[in-house]
Amino acid sequence: MMEERLGRGVRMRDVADAAGVSRQAVYDHFGSRAQLILETTHYVDQVRGLDERKQRFDSATTGQEALDTYIEFWGNFIPEIHSIARALRADRESDPAAAAAWDDRMGAIRTSCRIIAEMLERDGMLAPGWSVLEAVDWLWTMLSISNWESLTIECGWTQDQYLKRMHEISRTTLVKSREA
Repeated sequence: MMEERLGRGVRMRDVADAAGVSRQAVYDHFGSRAQLILETTHYVDQVRGLDERKQRFDSATTGQEALDTYIEFWGNFIPEIHSIARALRADRESDPAAAAAWDDRMGAIRTSCRIIAEMLERDGMLAPGWSVLEAVDWLWTMLSISNWESLTIECGWTQDQYLKRMHEISRTTLVKSREA
């Protein structure tokens, strides 16, 4: 329903009717609409195999490996979650539940960007002139769903082209060159 309606107007009553249970049963299970939407996003991640797909990133031992594996993972995950992300983003201005779910998911991405920047710094490979926080901000912004949409949907880039350029731009920008 979130995908079909772009996040708008999905009420607890609608969910209860679709599930064939009472509205009170939905509230008893989830507690609030915010919790229902948040758990829906986590369920979508589970169904799409988020943990398994993120495994290479989670086991990376260097900052550059973490950067490369995260771009590969996240860049390929965006098209699969795009419709629910678009729904949450569309509704977040007027719906605190959608905003909370969006913030939770974007916070997880930001945490991964922080891990990458900290690993690059630890390895002595963070490009000169970048603080860890600046690197986190830049990478999180570059890997945003909005940027993916602009490049693939509006500009017509292929998924392979998007991934290739994100790898190149991120390495060139954040990873210290061998000459430095």
